[in-house]
Amino acid sequence: MVANVCSYAIHLTASRWWLDTAEYSELAVGLSAMLVLTVAALALQAVVARAVVRRADPDRIRRVSVQTTLLVCLLVVVATAPTAWVTSMGVDTTAAALVAAPLLTVIGAGQGVLQGHSHFRLLGWVLAAVGVLRTVPVIAALALGAGPAGALLAGAGGVAVAAVVVLAAVRTAGHTRSSAHAGPGAADLDLFAVARASGVQLVLVVAASIDLLLSRTVLTPEDAGIYALGAIATKVAFWLPQAVGVVFYPGLADPATSRRSLMAAVGVVAAIGAILTLGAGLAGPLVPVLVRPDYEPLVPILWLFAYTGAMLAILQVALLSAIARSATAVSAVTWVVVAVEVAVIVTVVDGIIALASTAALAATGAAVTTTVLGLRRTRARDDVVAAATPE
Repeated sequence: MVANVCSYAIHLTASRWWLDTAEYSELAVGLSAMLVLTVAALALQAVVARAVVRRADPDRIRRVSVQTTLLVCLLVVVATAPTAWVTSMGVDTTAAALVAAPLLTVIGAGQGVLQGHSHFRLLGWVLAAVGVLRTVPVIAALALGAGPAGALLAGAGGVAVAAVVVLAAVRTAGHTRSSAHAGPGAADLDLFAVARASGVQLVLVVAASIDLLLSRTVLTPEDAGIYALGAIATKVAFWLPQAVGVVFYPGLADPATSRRSLMAAVGVVAAIGAILTLGAGLAGPLVPVLVRPDYEPLVPILWLFAYTGAMLAILQVALLSAIARSATAVSAVTWVVVAVEVAVIVTVVDGIIALASTAALAATGAAVTTTVLGLRRTRARDDVVAAATPE
């Protein structure tokens, strides 16, 4: 919660006090571009945590972590120019946004070690510290008059400090010696394991970010800034129910309860999403009062952004269920939906409402289709099990 509040603080303070709408859109798109490259960090954290539970050799964990970090460094070099072109940002701003990705990968590896050893209290403090260290330099730079590029570069400096803090926390926890008795499955630790874990994470991040990433391509700078502020409601509705998937995950992974758990998790997330969508609709008139009159166009459509985030949260649960059942091929559905969404955005969309509506329809299509496929597959598996069970 601390980390998420810090993230929203950047958007709220930047849009209200220090950046005009065009500058704010550049900052928001830069942060979203960085989010795409943090997929490797999220995947590495999951793989490292699993390896720790299986008592894999710490030396091997470090080796794979270093290899993944170096690969992300290469991706940053290769992706900077194309990302600048696609998002209509300057190369300097794009580079400042992406340079933090390798450092975040290091952080992901450290957090995975703490998570695997069940050091949840220490992990909680680390997550909060990382959130603060990533946020304070950005806000300070903006307050001192820096533009989007300077603020993003300051944020990268804060991430570097956060990486040192995480590594120190891992060392303090005292889990750096090799294990003499590796558990079953401990050998499943290499770059391919990280790549496989990245697949589902990537499609979810892309689905949640593609409209904002393309906003500066199809909208005026001012409209893109307005859209970027509306996208905060999407992020809130998307991330707020994240703990639901964590709580239901054991049930999703159990063949005996996976179908029931998926239905229950989707129901809870949908209920939260409905409340947030309604709340966003009621809060719409407050936007020009709390931020600036420039954002008046968001008043009647803020609910649409929250609705998109709610559908993305349902999609997240459905994809989490697929991971639990080792049925990640279902993520291909979301890739198809994203491809159609991109085609519509670049060929048809020319305004804020059209872009928001396209994102909402795409999120709905991906969430409903993936959930239905998941329920059908778990039902088919239940039928097979029931038929094989003697009377």
